[in-house]
Amino acid sequence: MSWAPLVLFRKLPLVPRLLLLSQLAFNVGFYLVVPFLAVHLTEDLALAGGVVGLVLGVRTFSQQGLFFLGGGLADRFGVKPMVLLGCCIRITGFLVLAAATALPGVLLGAVLVGFAAALFSPAVESALADQGRQLEAAGVATRAEVFGLDAIAGKLGSVTGPVLGAVLLAVPFALTCVVAAGVFAVVLAAHARYLPRDLRTEGSGEEPVLAGWRQVLRNRTFLAFTACYCTYLLSYNQLYLALPVELTRATGSQQALGWLFVLAAVLVLLLQMRVTGRARRAGARRALPVGFLLMAASFLLVAVCAPLEPPPGPWALAPAVGMVVLLCAGQMVAVPVAQDLVPRLAGERRLGAHFGFLASAGGMAVLVGSTGVGALLDRAHAPHPGAAVPWVVLAVFPAASAAGLWLLARRVDRHRGSEQVAPVPAGPPGAGTRATALSTGQAPGPTGP
Repeated sequence: MSWAPLVLFRKLPLVPRLLLLSQLAFNVGFYLVVPFLAVHLTEDLALAGGVVGLVLGVRTFSQQGLFFLGGGLADRFGVKPMVLLGCCIRITGFLVLAAATALPGVLLGAVLVGFAAALFSPAVESALADQGRQLEAAGVATRAEVFGLDAIAGKLGSVTGPVLGAVLLAVPFALTCVVAAGVFAVVLAAHARYLPRDLRTEGSGEEPVLAGWRQVLRNRTFLAFTACYCTYLLSYNQLYLALPVELTRATGSQQALGWLFVLAAVLVLLLQMRVTGRARRAGARRALPVGFLLMAASFLLVAVCAPLEPPPGPWALAPAVGMVVLLCAGQMVAVPVAQDLVPRLAGERRLGAHFGFLASAGGMAVLVGSTGVGALLDRAHAPHPGAAVPWVVLAVFPAASAAGLWLLARRVDRHRGSEQVAPVPAGPPGAGTRATALSTGQAPGPTGP
């Protein structure tokens, strides 16, 4: 019996295949090094915990915080130049980390590693969105299915990378960085050889970078959608911030953390395409609120159990397992549908700027939200009545997003109803399709040559 995602992958043309494989390779190379960077900084370079936090924070900000810049550059100069430049910068960043023996070198390497992703990730996402539109028009696969494959490729990479990194813990960290640089050298060569030079999205390459950002900031529906959607990244980031705290409360250690990451990966690999198909048929108006409510439920489940003494044996892990299952379920329902919706809200134009802005908003939500939640999580290390507080706070964010997305869809529906009985003034291509896209989740018709 064939694995459905692999069957669908084989049906795709060369370019979307290459883009999906690049996401797999990006994550393998990234997770080969970054999860073990803190160990290297504390044990090999003897840096203080605060300095380690600074390095990791700088890397995150140079990536997530600058996605909007990389997206705008991809719209202006095309996908291939940004992917190739990003790969070159990440190779350089890993080599700098391999050679660094003091804080300045480590900071430089961390910034280069992060900024590289800010260049190539929005470019690849916007290209996948455009390729998905063409595949959907040709009847090969829906764009939501393409983004479902993207989620699977990313998850495979995020599992494979740490496994290889753990194997390489026995060798010097510098060698691990060189291996990661080699992975990106292969990606660089493949894209230089096979990625079309003229690959770009509609409405890109014609105006300065600022034109894409202006379009984003003038698109009120997209800005409202971004404000609601940005809590997804904050919620999913709790696998790394809050889940270890719950394991400590329930079992006194974090030994099961690796197995729970494996569980998350298995859920995505086995169920993502099936869930994506059902979510797409339900439409964005229903799928997005449901996905975010599932994320909220994952935190409420732990909130109910956190004040209680954990049961003996394996049952102590039940809240953590339930959190992972519900959080991954919410992700599988919401994310491919949302990624499919972004280009529709953008009118299929300047997709790099829109995907970059969305990612930067998510990064800002993680930076601000995790700082506050991290302080609250100090209450959740042991069972007591206050242990539920951080989990309730965490649940509020995706629950508010679910309500916001539902209200936004209702408002769009009312606006669309009024348009049916009133003349619609002329506007830019795709402008009249954004509201319909949010409320129905379906592709707008052709808007012109």
